[in-house]
Amino acid sequence: MYKLLSTSGNAKNGLLETVHGEIETPVFMNVATAGAIKGGVSADDLRSIKTQVMLSNTYHLHVRTGDELIKELGGLHSFSGWHGPILTDSGGFQVFSLATLRKIKEEGVTFRSHVDGRKIFMGPEESMTIQSNLGSTIAMAFDECPNALADRAYVQPSVDRTTRWLLRCRDKLNELNSREDTINPHQLLFGINQGAIFEDIRIDHARRIRELDLPGYAIGGLAVGETHEQMYHILDVTVPELPKEKPVYLMGVGTPENILEAVDRGVDFFDCVYPSRNGRHGHVYTAHGKKNLLNKRYEKDLRPIEEDCPCPACKGGYSRAYIRHLFKSGEILGLRFAVLHNLCFYNRLMEKIRAAIKEDRFRIFKEETISGFHEQD
Repeated sequence: MYKLLSTSGNAKNGLLETVHGEIETPVFMNVATAGAIKGGVSADDLRSIKTQVMLSNTYHLHVRTGDELIKELGGLHSFSGWHGPILTDSGGFQVFSLATLRKIKEEGVTFRSHVDGRKIFMGPEESMTIQSNLGSTIAMAFDECPNALADRAYVQPSVDRTTRWLLRCRDKLNELNSREDTINPHQLLFGINQGAIFEDIRIDHARRIRELDLPGYAIGGLAVGETHEQMYHILDVTVPELPKEKPVYLMGVGTPENILEAVDRGVDFFDCVYPSRNGRHGHVYTAHGKKNLLNKRYEKDLRPIEEDCPCPACKGGYSRAYIRHLFKSGEILGLRFAVLHNLCFYNRLMEKIRAAIKEDRFRIFKEETISGFHEQD
């Protein structure tokens, strides 16, 4: 299912075979929260910028439109027009970050929707059922995502409960995959490692969940309050405890620098809202770092965002000055161009990373690329 193709130090280049196509890693998953990238980006657009995986949000699709309706309409692939691999998160992060008045029990979590205030219960079985209804390629286990800086007295019982929830997720998904009316009977389950910034809890949890021999493993609960140095240290001690012959997913991370550092520590999968969110505010990524196109310095700049970029904005000959004008004029085309450029930048960065690993020169590539982010053009 997952083949390790090449390595460069700890960096891995692998291939995950799925029912919806192959995923070559390291890979950045483009975040389509409600089945679409915010910024007017379609499934055709994702294909045009060589997207491999679309990530959608279990919680949001459940509370708005509804997973049962999406199942009735053929599942998320058919519904969205994206027929490549889709990963759905478990809804756990949103339950704990967005919902108010939540109550955690062994069975699951009772909370109120941030959309209409209605009472919702979600536990491992409910999360797996929702994700099965969506028919995604990869389903994430339902977990609790405590603050990275939470104290040990809270974190240890939370992680223990997350482990018990993982066993229930596995059993429920196996049952769902065996049903005749299941949209995707080949849905894969990734378990999630938690433990805040306590290395002993992280290591112990990684050792426990690796025994389940799941198709993949994720590291959650990072980039939620800790420093970059703390995050990298947790990766240093945790990734070696997860199976090298399985994909490792660092959830919700990050900046281009974060990705390069995490790949150097053996991580395969990434997702983050940064490229689309920043693009919607006129911030674009380049080999020379992130730029704010709203700055006056770009008012007369007739260059594309990046000279060699194949995205619709750069390839189409649209200048920094014009895209700045679109933002200033409130034209949604500017937002769309910036989002597409950023997603293309991230996808291309992953292509370059994979090439560097294959040529066993990743460490040099990482250092040169990070250095370039701080240069002026």
